[in-house]
Amino acid sequence: MAIFETRQRVTYAETDQMGLMHHSNYLRWYENARWELFRHLGIPYVEVEREGFIFPVTEATLRYLHPLRYDQEVVVVIRIKMVTGARITFEGEMREEKGLTVNRAVIRVGCARKEDGKATLLSVRVREILSAWMESPE
Repeated sequence: MAIFETRQRVTYAETDQMGLMHHSNYLRWYENARWELFRHLGIPYVEVEREGFIFPVTEATLRYLHPLRYDQEVVVVIRIKMVTGARITFEGEMREEKGLTVNRAVIRVGCARKEDGKATLLSVRVREILSAWMESPE
């Protein structure tokens, strides 16, 4: 199963009063990784919207294993687990520099029409690109 990796560094603004990265920022980092993956595959999200589609998150499950602190660098790994008619399921994890997994996630997005938010099928082009990438040894 192909994976895509990005790097992030915890900024001071992303930490809470305890000096740890606030839990809400993990979702932002996974979102950044998903759309960087799409850009890598030749499907920038701005183009998706221009074509009249949006991909709202319908479900997100995160498991916090170890805290992150200010200035820690992390590798965000994202993979596509499943593509169906109108949904994409992503799996992700974050690893600190020594390889320790600090977070795991499963995130599902649905495909909807931008004009009214109603569910719709993924375009054939997007489905084919994502399916081909899932099968690649990248």
